[in-house]
Amino acid sequence: MNAWRAAALLCVVWLPALAAGGQALDGATRENWLHHGGTQSAWRYSALDQINAENVSRLVPAWVFQTGDYVDGLQSTPIVIDGVMYLSTNSNHVFALNAATGEQLWRYEYKGQPTAGFWVQFQPHNRGVAVEAGRVFLGTFDNYVVALDAATGGELWKVNVDNTAQCGCMIRSAPLLADGKVIVGVTGGDGAFRGYITAFDARNGRLVWRFHVIPGPGEKGNETWKGDSWKFGGGAPWSIGSYDPELKLLYWGTGNAAPDFYSGDRVVTPRRTDAGINLYTASVVALDVRTGKLRWYHQEVPNDVWDYDSAYEIVLFDAEIDGRPRKLLLHMNKSGVTYVQDRVNGKVLNAFVVPEASNWIGGVTRDGKLVDRREPAVGEMRNFCPSGFMGAKSWNQMAYSPRTRWFYTPTLETCMNIESMPQKPVEGGFFVGGTGGVVLPPGRDNYSHIDAFDPLSGERKWSYPYRYVLLASILATAGDLVFTGNPEGFFFALDARSGRELWRFQTGAGHRGSSVTYAVESRQFIATPTGWGSIIGGMAAGLFPGEGEKWRKGSAVVVFALPEGE
Repeated sequence: MNAWRAAALLCVVWLPALAAGGQALDGATRENWLHHGGTQSAWRYSALDQINAENVSRLVPAWVFQTGDYVDGLQSTPIVIDGVMYLSTNSNHVFALNAATGEQLWRYEYKGQPTAGFWVQFQPHNRGVAVEAGRVFLGTFDNYVVALDAATGGELWKVNVDNTAQCGCMIRSAPLLADGKVIVGVTGGDGAFRGYITAFDARNGRLVWRFHVIPGPGEKGNETWKGDSWKFGGGAPWSIGSYDPELKLLYWGTGNAAPDFYSGDRVVTPRRTDAGINLYTASVVALDVRTGKLRWYHQEVPNDVWDYDSAYEIVLFDAEIDGRPRKLLLHMNKSGVTYVQDRVNGKVLNAFVVPEASNWIGGVTRDGKLVDRREPAVGEMRNFCPSGFMGAKSWNQMAYSPRTRWFYTPTLETCMNIESMPQKPVEGGFFVGGTGGVVLPPGRDNYSHIDAFDPLSGERKWSYPYRYVLLASILATAGDLVFTGNPEGFFFALDARSGRELWRFQTGAGHRGSSVTYAVESRQFIATPTGWGSIIGGMAAGLFPGEGEKWRKGSAVVVFALPEGE
């Protein structure tokens, strides 16, 4: 019996988000879209249902806002609070807009050094701001956190996180707001760098704590690194975490070990492959929000030699298992191996593989052990699926609906040819330890699909195939709808229960960002960023010669609603 099938034998009763102690975990948004993932639980789900499966075919454009910043498209997640939309661009411009009309209320242009540091030159991306208590928080391409007045856009404070020119790192994701703190991770997992998560006081920018992903000498876990390799071992937590306020725990995914494809200089011998190699890279870590201290961890890919980050979103949800209410989380590794864990103690309750093209392992056990690993070799090009560069899913987020109790994920079907080779680190420099490129798996006529699956059984409920690659986030709503966009420029809605396409609209540019929904004066809106771009977007386009170059760039927010009066 397959491991994920065995999980179906669990006695599971779904709760209406009942948390331990009887407090409800509500990961739904309503009139406002408050956080990057909608809420701190990262459901990307709205309880609004004015727009639903019965009337979505009547959606029309309500307004469009052009940012004018066409650097690598628009990857931002809009934040909407009390009728105001806050939006950032890749050049670190921030806009406040009337969320009902698109009228610009104010604009802020960050004055930094966009050419300082390796990753800034090649990936000048910004994926959103955070907003709370009348302040807008922005992470920048030269490693600052900036606080703005939400009413005026005036700068309130600015604090440096690190020297970008030295570390080769930057802040790309939106900050996470939790317990009065602004919490950020940094890029650099493919460079000679030691990743970390930093918390600042939201009132004044004062440093509260810093958690280094790779332990230093004398710290538990440092013994899993060979010599001084820990200094440049990667592990960059470049995306955003989640937060459980009842447990006071942050959940954050960490990046791959560096160099990406060669571990000969970083792994202690004799080598183990089951657990505890190059800690705490390619892991989910649970941190005390008050101190930054590690409470538990789960390393998904010990001795990562494929570039299989664990840096993606972590979704918090609850269910009753074997008669007991459990506080759970779900996390998909870049490899497509997906884990369901008890978020109190980190115990793995189920694990399963989502992509169809997967040859780097023979499988995964129900408790998360990788079976029959295949690894890159020095002097030999080998093929691995999924691709390490693109992943079985990009950074774009999945969604969870408490109505169906299913997760919805944009799954990619790509592979990668890798040759491993030794490389000496240069601080802040490119550090991959090999060469290779992304390729398409043979014998397919589609290379991505939206999947709906039951997290506790691993059973796929439906799949929506797509010829090219889907690199935009998923939005789910109480109207039993699932929204996303594709690189050809279409924004579309699926029936959340069947996967049937119900509506689509050509927005004029490809989709790389995260759509949101909100309401102003009882009218529901759906907003989607548009504009193709980025290194990964370029890789994706290159896989389809004669077709991918047609995917249009841009930088606009396109907003939809039902016709007025309906």
